[in-house]
Amino acid sequence: MARIINSKSSLYSNRKVIILVIFCLAITIILFSVYQPERFVGVEYDVRIVNGFTNNSSLALVIWCSSEVEEMGGRALQEGDDFSWSFKTNSLGTNHYICTMKWDERRRKFDAFKIPRDIDRCSLFKKCYWLVREDGFYFSNDEINWKKDFSWS
Repeated sequence: MARIINSKSSLYSNRKVIILVIFCLAITIILFSVYQPERFVGVEYDVRIVNGFTNNSSLALVIWCSSEVEEMGGRALQEGDDFSWSFKTNSLGTNHYICTMKWDERRRKFDAFKIPRDIDRCSLFKKCYWLVREDGFYFSNDEINWKKDFSWS
């Protein structure tokens, strides 16, 4: 009879441990998703790069973009043309899209999207816009207010 009681007591103790572990995991997941949802739940972002040249140049803006898991290829953008894509953040929060731009003799490689920099600045609506002009690269999260991020050189 003592063995049965000990076995039941042990079983009851094991259940308590399992329930405690599940509870701790659930709390961790909830807190992580509340405080860092972009790095956990696969939030969708939109990135758009626009040729904003205004000098009626016959030279296209050539763009090549890729991420750590995807080669998106190259495009030649005339004035006003754009290149855009959407993606969901991965569970590690390591999404990183790099683009290389070429216009005439100028060439510039830049981070079109990088989690640590862009999770907040792409706004509540998760929109990241780039306007490439003769004097540099401008960023916006609403396509109205543009801020120059950097120059060609």
